[in-house]
Amino acid sequence: MTWQRRINGALVKFTGVQLTRVRPAAQSSPAGPAPAPASAPEELVRPPADPHADRLLVAPVFIMSPVRSGSTLLRSLLNAHPELHAPHELHVRRLTVGFGTPLARKAMEALGHNQADLEHMLWDRVLHRELVRSGKRTIVDKTPANAFAYARISACWPDARYVFLLRHPASIAASWYEADPVKRTREEAASDALRYMKAVQRARKALTGLTVRYEDLTGEPEKTTRAICDFLEVEWEPGMLAYGEQKVVQKGLGDWSDKIRSGAVQPGRDLPGPDEIPDLLKPICRSWGYLPEEEGR
Repeated sequence: MTWQRRINGALVKFTGVQLTRVRPAAQSSPAGPAPAPASAPEELVRPPADPHADRLLVAPVFIMSPVRSGSTLLRSLLNAHPELHAPHELHVRRLTVGFGTPLARKAMEALGHNQADLEHMLWDRVLHRELVRSGKRTIVDKTPANAFAYARISACWPDARYVFLLRHPASIAASWYEADPVKRTREEAASDALRYMKAVQRARKALTGLTVRYEDLTGEPEKTTRAICDFLEVEWEPGMLAYGEQKVVQKGLGDWSDKIRSGAVQPGRDLPGPDEIPDLLKPICRSWGYLPEEEGR
């Protein structure tokens, strides 16, 4: 018996009081679960050491788009294709892993895995399971926030393919405001949406892919979806244009508008005039070809 136990025994005998050890905050306790591990730092991010062994997915597709740019419509059209599985926003980049103990970290390092490697395996496994359950050949993820992690996604899947979906920046900002006018003002909506636009712009400069415009998707859906199918090397399917009610559309995981629930492509809103474009958005409007140089100055 240790001296601590002898003292505790005496305390219980003469006072009825017993001393207990306080567990570290990181362990599970009645106060709540331990905090989730942080995502791996960028310096740990690297391509798979052995793509054939480390990855189950082959050539996944990522739609890089700002919020409120029509990505749920595009997802629905692609999901209606018999070879393409485009589920709701998956947010796999937010899935992290933790070692728990230094010994676990040491064990994984002995196998050649750092934290980023393990997170990439987790991401790949989640998407692959979803694809296998669908019975289709290719998975398409359209999470708008992926644009902020384009470098890591491209490192995780070196064979990934990208579709960049653009929309008039002022229309994006207006739609983002209308999605929750209590949560944000028009100015805040424009500023917040611009963050996504800039992230998509950075991804377009760094990655190779196909650029699609929302206005073309709603104005000429057959022509635009044919171009996407050619890029993805699948046959175009007429049924894509009458995609039906997508059961995976859920509030909080994509657009929830009546246009999406209609099951068919609906016309987009009229484009804003130059005087309706917030000054904050004019540079990106010019960069994306929605505003001539002379009208943006």
